[in-house]
Amino acid sequence: MTEPSEQQILEALKCVVDPDRKRDIVGLGMVQGLRVENGHVVMALQVDPQRGPSLEPLRKQVETLVHKLPGVLTASVVLTAERPSPPPQQQRQAHGHAHGHGHGQPAPASAPLLPEVGAIIAVASGKGGVGKSTTAVNLALALASLGKRTGLLDADIYGPSMRRLLGIEGQPGSSDGSRLDPMEKYGIKVMSMAFLVEEETPIVWRGPMVQSALEQMMRDVAWGPLDVMIVDMPPGTGDTQLTMAQKVPLAGAVIVSTPQDIALIDARKGLNMFRKVDVPVLGLIENMSYFCCPNCGHRTEIFGHGGARAEADRLGMEFLGEIPLDIVIRETSDGGHPIVASDPTGEHARAYIAIAEKVWASIERSIAARTAKAPRIVVS
Repeated sequence: MTEPSEQQILEALKCVVDPDRKRDIVGLGMVQGLRVENGHVVMALQVDPQRGPSLEPLRKQVETLVHKLPGVLTASVVLTAERPSPPPQQQRQAHGHAHGHGHGQPAPASAPLLPEVGAIIAVASGKGGVGKSTTAVNLALALASLGKRTGLLDADIYGPSMRRLLGIEGQPGSSDGSRLDPMEKYGIKVMSMAFLVEEETPIVWRGPMVQSALEQMMRDVAWGPLDVMIVDMPPGTGDTQLTMAQKVPLAGAVIVSTPQDIALIDARKGLNMFRKVDVPVLGLIENMSYFCCPNCGHRTEIFGHGGARAEADRLGMEFLGEIPLDIVIRETSDGGHPIVASDPTGEHARAYIAIAEKVWASIERSIAARTAKAPRIVVS
């Protein structure tokens, strides 16, 4: 069975009517970014931000209708906020208030992203399967345990994992009717595509849509004031990494690797990418560093040991610490109860907290260095 064309999908959607404007969503121009690839359909519905929270039934209706079309394997529909230009009179008034935007109003597209976040830290790896997301979650929880107001942004659009890792149920709401509220768990604020699409629905977007979704999770989410935000990056060195480096002032990046040579080669690529875009690398973490048998205590270095430390020494950067390969870390992560939250005084939690202390110390040194370079203004 062949997949439907974009035009056939649009024809089918003409029977879906906007409940407020009483016209079909195709005629209203609400359908944006429609893509069809190998039976996978993805699109966005462009809506007024004030109506966004009330249009979830419409989004679900569209998704269900498209999924039932012959040849469609999966359908993914998201709501995206429309920002109509204000009348000239309002534009002139807004020009006189250049210090931010009003409470409850979506930030303009040109506004700085995450303006209330003190430090944004990317947790990255050159390849998948090294435990980067588990590390990002536990690092965020460790920073929160140090008294820092902490946010966690899941920037892995294609493979979001925060719903499972943190055991978060439901979907985000909107207190002000224009921006989404981040989900909260274990004292940290979290946003992920996993909260916006069904868990088994693949996201088959091209680069521009990924970039747009990432920017919206930063601009159109009411994060509020935060001391630090951990960004769980996708593996590799692609569009998401460049978007984050270019769109927000990253305070630094933390590279996660396993000890073996093949992982370190890819970690080196990630490290060099951040250096090329002038993002400081705060250090390396060696994950799955060793395995201790829970029965006899015998230690086995399954993937080798010390590779990340040696690499950090070779590159003249800080080695942040090593985390063992342990079934408890895996089980607590899969169960939605990360080890730093479920056993905060245990050996593994202490290892993550020690890494968080080093990361925060690096951020403080960086802030102090920038302050020291700032010119002194003396008024006589």
